[in-house]
Amino acid sequence: MYYNREVETMPRHEMELQQSWNLSRTARYVYERVPYMRQKMDAAGVKPEHFRGLADISKLPFTEKTDLRDTYPLGLLACEMGDVVRIQGTSGTTGKPTIVGYTRGDVEIWAECAARALAAASTTRGDMIHNAYGYGLFTGGLGMHYGAEKLGAAVLPISGGNTSRQIMLLKDLAPAVLCCTPSYALHIIDELEQEGVDLSEIKLRAGVFGAEAWTEDMRREIERRLGIKAYDIYGSAEIAGPGVSFECREQDGMHVNEDHFYPEVINPDTGEVLPEGAEGELVLTSITKEAFPLLRYRTRDISSLSRAKCACGRTLVKMSRIKGRTDDMLIIRGVNVFPSQIEGVLMSLTDLGYEPHYHIVVGRVNNLDMLEVQIEMGVKLFESVADGVGKIDAVQGDIAKALFSTLGVSAKVKLVNPKTIPRSEGKAKRVTDNRNL
Repeated sequence: MYYNREVETMPRHEMELQQSWNLSRTARYVYERVPYMRQKMDAAGVKPEHFRGLADISKLPFTEKTDLRDTYPLGLLACEMGDVVRIQGTSGTTGKPTIVGYTRGDVEIWAECAARALAAASTTRGDMIHNAYGYGLFTGGLGMHYGAEKLGAAVLPISGGNTSRQIMLLKDLAPAVLCCTPSYALHIIDELEQEGVDLSEIKLRAGVFGAEAWTEDMRREIERRLGIKAYDIYGSAEIAGPGVSFECREQDGMHVNEDHFYPEVINPDTGEVLPEGAEGELVLTSITKEAFPLLRYRTRDISSLSRAKCACGRTLVKMSRIKGRTDDMLIIRGVNVFPSQIEGVLMSLTDLGYEPHYHIVVGRVNNLDMLEVQIEMGVKLFESVADGVGKIDAVQGDIAKALFSTLGVSAKVKLVNPKTIPRSEGKAKRVTDNRNL
């Protein structure tokens, strides 16, 4: 099913003409309205008049997350603050969120993109959406919420957590579509089975899952145990939330809403644009946004592109499932976490009696991501163990609270004996990820 058949099946040459015009307009718009980007373009020797369309996009400088941090909070805003109706964001390595603004027009476009994704997942007017993505600065909850309303579906804005309540409402209200992270979907399944709920007691037929990496095996597991068809969806908080791209019934790559987001794939080391089908770093340019249009934003996500017409009838370019990232970012229960964030918290609390040697372990328990931070005790703290474990529990609790405050996600803190964290003469291996993504 389509939400906007005219755009989703537009002939390639027409789409490229539209993209060229919008790219040229956006390049001039950003140059004139964002001093920081004007300086970057001037340094690259690029003026708006040099940019006439798609063929010239490689002349434009990349935008990176460091640019958003350097201009925090809203230094890349291209419109008047009076035109901003929404602020969204995501956590960054400094512990401060990356802030992005939206005009009313931007919100409408984002809602349509999410509506296209829901329509491709068989959602229709009159369906109920069980939206278990988190609400707040995180783009997942509100993105799917507005998309469902745009489509004409009813929204159950339950957000995450309180799984027993989620199951009660799945049974009582009989929603047709579940929206959440794939790991939380598996957790819901575990709880359903533990409570002895038969699949006949719920009426789900589809799920739209994103915000974290997941495998094809996980998809099949969800589909088998929940009796639904599971669809992938992609978003980037800096570009837009869920709906930048989405899967159709073919489940063979995600269609990019390229009338709004122009995709490229580059060699992450050289910045060279790679040919269609080659795997590299995904780069996205916002070509219709008013508040926060980013030029050639390096997502750090690894993917590839295909412009072959899909069996579903859509001509929108498809991006492959995200294979990983070019940096060290971890995604824990849909939240971006950087090791440097954890290190920053630990370095600020060393007076609690531990050494600056730590290791991060990521795993899955009951299908939910779990984050453990192992930290070496200092000699004095270790010697105080004889006084009882209460002090250790208190220190671990203080660290856990500080980590949650910065990361927005809970972590188990484990104080270990001195000299038990392996040392390295080269680059330290700070992270062990046991999720097999």
